[in-house]
Amino acid sequence: MARSLPLLAASLAALLATPGLAGSGGSRPDDHAPIGVMGDHLHHAGEWMLSYRYARMRMSGNRDDTRRVSVGAVRTEYGFPVVPTDMDMEIHVPGVMWAPSDAVTLMAMLPFIRLEMRHSTPTGSFTTHSNGIGDAKVSGLIRLYDGEHHRIHLNAGLSLPTGSVSRKDDTPMGRQRLPYPMQLGSGTWDLLPGLTYSGSRDGLSWGGQLRSTLRTGKNDEGYRLGNVWGLTAWIARPWLEAFSTSLRLDWQQWYDIHGDDDALMPGLVPTADPDRRAGRRLEALLGVNLLGTGGAARGHRLALEVGYPLYQNLDGPQLESDWRFSVGWQRAF
Repeated sequence: MARSLPLLAASLAALLATPGLAGSGGSRPDDHAPIGVMGDHLHHAGEWMLSYRYARMRMSGNRDDTRRVSVGAVRTEYGFPVVPTDMDMEIHVPGVMWAPSDAVTLMAMLPFIRLEMRHSTPTGSFTTHSNGIGDAKVSGLIRLYDGEHHRIHLNAGLSLPTGSVSRKDDTPMGRQRLPYPMQLGSGTWDLLPGLTYSGSRDGLSWGGQLRSTLRTGKNDEGYRLGNVWGLTAWIARPWLEAFSTSLRLDWQQWYDIHGDDDALMPGLVPTADPDRRAGRRLEALLGVNLLGTGGAARGHRLALEVGYPLYQNLDGPQLESDWRFSVGWQRAF
């Protein structure tokens, strides 16, 4: 974290100190939020947008509160014979947006998820895998205010239980139900309310988004994932007609699971304990947006974003985040 702060300060200073782009009229590369922000903008009536995002997240090492915990300590202090050591998560997210009017834009996404988790046991190690369709999401973006330099809209979304919550894989104990982090969905219909603000003036743009995932009911396995709250804010600067950079801070807090899956053994591995799933995290993310301005590339957007945690407090032992990376393509027509 100490090494990250000078980089963040230098990046922010560069964004603010660079003079504005004179006469850059038309679409700007920073018209959209960083690629890791969903539902950040509306479209004009009748306009469509297709998108594709690829995201990868790496987690390794265990943490309880803000303290790192070794594999041996997870066994001796907490009593878990099986200890997760690291996890990789990949998500492919195709999406579509359509605006029936200038005041409302509809959005839908269907993720494909690949999960891989490695474990240490007293006698060796093993790896489990899970992949498939995650929970589909549909949303309505409703304009609340649209001024010359400031815009506000409501995010009203719903997560559909299309992802599996009963995946199994081979383990040293045979084929077993995978713990909660290795399942592909929530198994419940979840509300996705949020609020997004964005602003721009001269050669600078900025914004913020409050988002949440509110679970309803319980799934077929007898539990409900914890609610999630998030708050993000960004600032972006175009350096050229087709190129901009961004700096974003992202805060997320999630809560323990209600109920439990009877097929899991919470005393065997911490990922199977529903009372050890809560946490909070603050991340810093640097991004790049590229906008096609001529020929066959005109109107196409390419963007990427890389994030690192500044602060993590986990109800553990839980695997801590190392980094995350997102890259995406967008095309409106």
